[in-house]
Amino acid sequence: MKPGADAEELEAPEVPDVPEAPADEVPAARTGGALSKGDSVRGDSRGTGSGGSGSARAGSGGTGSGGTASEKRKVDTRNVDTRNVDTRNVDTRNVDTRDLDEDEEWDGPVVDSWFADVQAKPPAPIRDATLWAALATGVLSMLLLGDGLALNLLLVAIPAALGAYYAAQAAGRQPHRWTLVWGVGGLALLSVPALRDADWPSFLAVLAAVAAGSLALHGGRTWTGVLFGPIGLYTSLVTGPRWGWNGLRERSGGARGNVGPTLRALAVAAVLLVVFGALFAGADAAFADLLGGLVPDASVSGGPWHVVLFVIGVVGALMVAHTAAAPVQWDRVEVPAGRPRGRVEWALPLIVLAALFAVFNAVQLAVLFGGYDAVLEKTGQTYAEYARQGFWQLLLVTLLTLLVIVFALRWAPRDSSGDWTLVRAVLGTLCVLALVVVASAVRRMDMYVAAYGLTRLRISVVTVELWLGLVIVLIMAAGVWGARWLPRAVLASAAAGVLAFGLMSPDALIAERNVQRYEAKGSFDLDYARGLSADAAPALDKLDEPLRSCALQSIAQDLEGADKSWYATSLGEARARDILDGRPLSPEADWSVCNRLGTELAYR
Repeated sequence: MKPGADAEELEAPEVPDVPEAPADEVPAARTGGALSKGDSVRGDSRGTGSGGSGSARAGSGGTGSGGTASEKRKVDTRNVDTRNVDTRNVDTRNVDTRDLDEDEEWDGPVVDSWFADVQAKPPAPIRDATLWAALATGVLSMLLLGDGLALNLLLVAIPAALGAYYAAQAAGRQPHRWTLVWGVGGLALLSVPALRDADWPSFLAVLAAVAAGSLALHGGRTWTGVLFGPIGLYTSLVTGPRWGWNGLRERSGGARGNVGPTLRALAVAAVLLVVFGALFAGADAAFADLLGGLVPDASVSGGPWHVVLFVIGVVGALMVAHTAAAPVQWDRVEVPAGRPRGRVEWALPLIVLAALFAVFNAVQLAVLFGGYDAVLEKTGQTYAEYARQGFWQLLLVTLLTLLVIVFALRWAPRDSSGDWTLVRAVLGTLCVLALVVVASAVRRMDMYVAAYGLTRLRISVVTVELWLGLVIVLIMAAGVWGARWLPRAVLASAAAGVLAFGLMSPDALIAERNVQRYEAKGSFDLDYARGLSADAAPALDKLDEPLRSCALQSIAQDLEGADKSWYATSLGEARARDILDGRPLSPEADWSVCNRLGTELAYR
């Protein structure tokens, strides 16, 4: 660049035998600078026409003597050498380079992505409170989670939740009403393992707690936010620990303090506790017994496993905190709307389907009021066969009905008020008829249970069927009051259902129902009762000997071999242990007696 030249004026190299082109036809140099209309470019060119040589300033609107304006527009600048052009002083702050950047990076067609605007913002620097919460989570995980899952899982989750709260507060996020609902609901779901010994409701409760926690962290309110929320939680699995490590390094060498003195203080405190605690335990037996019950087992043999649990706790807490500080905006996922169909193309199939539902429901009402005997005599089926055959088909009908409603809403006409009236009328009628199908399915399962007893599978599918009926009711309510709240309401109903399912103790309910059936009909599935968890002990304790001892043998064996700490023992296990301690098993209940009872009392 010439000394003293204006910062917006660049000298272009000489191009032999090529007329000068206006500045708006010259592409930006690929050295990082960018030019737009209005930028001035000064260059010299030599022509072979009669005009000789000439120069012109780009953007002046005039043409030089080297050729006409049409010749200038046809100039080929691909061979212009811009390597020696100095663009360091060019001010490009107001230059619009969006089109140029797209041309530089992608020459194909532009494809709109559903996930274009979901990227998370960079998180705020990690706070001291978040780091301490992560450390507390790791320590509690190391000390409490080695013996199983019960109350210890809730104790570990509390500092992790506090770390997430501090991280969100540092990022300027304030808790809203639904944030508190999801957070409290997730912690309540984690109380199920502390109350119930059965693994399957506890597993469902933990999964539901993860889903609720992800919504508390992300704040999802749409269908995409509800469905993709757990995925956003796991995206912080790598970025969360790295975020925490960077914050720890800043504190170790910065002006905010040094980690070394803190670690040394913790080490000295641990040594003092161990030394003086051992001396006090040796001085008093009562204190030794108390200390042995309160202090977790941290033997050397389990050292590697304790380290793994510590790492899992710290990484999990940092993952949760990072998600709260920089949540992925799943609500911004833009799903294209379906193309509305014509009224006949959309409504006719649904009207035919509703008519089929109406005919089926009319038959069900006739059977209900006319009695099952005539139907069974006509079909040749037994009472149990009729019930078993119908339930699974009706459950599938309910699921398919929800799927039909989803696709119908996507393709329903939405141009006028008449279209919306038709949508509400057709889908509302279908929902009402689907509720009758749900009631019929539940009635079929009740008949089946009366014939063959209650099992885990049967109580689970009945619960799912009832929840699907609730979803249909919510869809009907959304058609009246709007559907903005529907995604969160559906997930909240699912979480509440899982919580209620765990709190009602399904194993205890199964045992109670089967014991009542035994008292009424004299049939009892002893082999199935032996497979229930300790939650069933209070109901099985009502049986007469030696059937009681035969049913409780497997529970007694499990409790005898498991010497767990208070934080790893569920309420169901504690109750079963008290029952067996107060009334031990009868010695008459040997294997021969139990096998004979199992055969005599089996369902026929």
